[in-house]
Amino acid sequence: MSAPKKVVLAYSGGLDTSIILKWLQTEYGCEVVTFPADLGQGEELEPARAKAELLGVRPANIFIEDLREEFVRDFVFPMFRANALYEGQYLLGTSIARPLIAKRLVGIAAATGADAVAHGATGKGNDQVRFELAAYALDPTIRVIAPWREWSLTSRTRLLEFAEEHQIPIAKDKRGEAPFSVDANLLHTSSEGKVLENPAEEAPPYVYQRTAHPEDAPDAPEYVEVGFEAGDPVSLDGAALSPAALLTRLNELGGRHGVGRLDLVEGRFVGMKSRGVYETPGGTILLAAHRGIESITLDRGAAHLKDELMPKYAELIYNGFWFSPERDMLQALIDRSQTRVNGLVRVKPYKGCASVVGRWSKDTLYSESHVTFEDDAGAYDQKDAEGFIKLNALRLRLLGKRRS
Repeated sequence: MSAPKKVVLAYSGGLDTSIILKWLQTEYGCEVVTFPADLGQGEELEPARAKAELLGVRPANIFIEDLREEFVRDFVFPMFRANALYEGQYLLGTSIARPLIAKRLVGIAAATGADAVAHGATGKGNDQVRFELAAYALDPTIRVIAPWREWSLTSRTRLLEFAEEHQIPIAKDKRGEAPFSVDANLLHTSSEGKVLENPAEEAPPYVYQRTAHPEDAPDAPEYVEVGFEAGDPVSLDGAALSPAALLTRLNELGGRHGVGRLDLVEGRFVGMKSRGVYETPGGTILLAAHRGIESITLDRGAAHLKDELMPKYAELIYNGFWFSPERDMLQALIDRSQTRVNGLVRVKPYKGCASVVGRWSKDTLYSESHVTFEDDAGAYDQKDAEGFIKLNALRLRLLGKRRS
């Protein structure tokens, strides 16, 4: 295969992607376009511009974009309408970020005339699959370069030697082995590898960066009222907020109270199991609140069908199929279910928990007159239950007679 002429690289400005940048230049002799995306990871991205220029990237080929609002509005919120949890626990914080990054890589490639995109995901993980499936779905002709599957820099020593050979600045703390790997965005922080590789050992306290330890969280709870329209959160305590601003506020609240910690051994799409430590404070509050408003606005049949479909939907996102027809089909069903999911939910974050303690909606299906233990004024005739039970018991009684 001929060498690419121009490559758009998902670039953080860190050591690994800086090595990839230089490797692309030396291996292929190609022009490199760098793309650091601000997804709310909490890092200043302007140093990435200076680093890219230092490594020979023309200023016109450096794209830095703030994608926080698009990330939350068009990716996080649609996912939360489904109450998506991978393997019953993981809120998919890393998984849901990859299709947006891939979308912009492909878009920048089209805008700059690049014939390839590149990423820094390793050949052992899920991210390589997510980036590449999304890229191919959006541009079937795009070429994807994955250096970790191609180069001979297979050890930390070789990476550092390459960096020194090509005068890539190396921070002093990067010369040794990092204690664990971190991926962060506005939805979560993910930590894995090194000190976390033995699932029998409790994660060291320093792994947690976004949340207080629940034991050290405030002794008094706080309350927050989340307003929903058509299944999406739109306000906190009566104040309308943009998607990114709302999630930022919930992150601060949840982090303060130690909400959203998860230590999980999960099944990777590529076949192996891995151990990750996740912090999703705002997302955990949001999931509780969304389930709270659905509990009074969704019909039982619709709610139970959503719960049956959710594992498939979550698996599609985890495995990298955001831009697939089956995800689109499920999204249409999910979004149709949300048209009357409107109202307010009061959540109490406290000592690592996010408890729903109140919910109101003009579209509520909850009827106090039907469920009251007091006089229901004829709203429900309890005698009707006898025939209901007999009809449902008929097949069980026939089975019982056959057994006897």
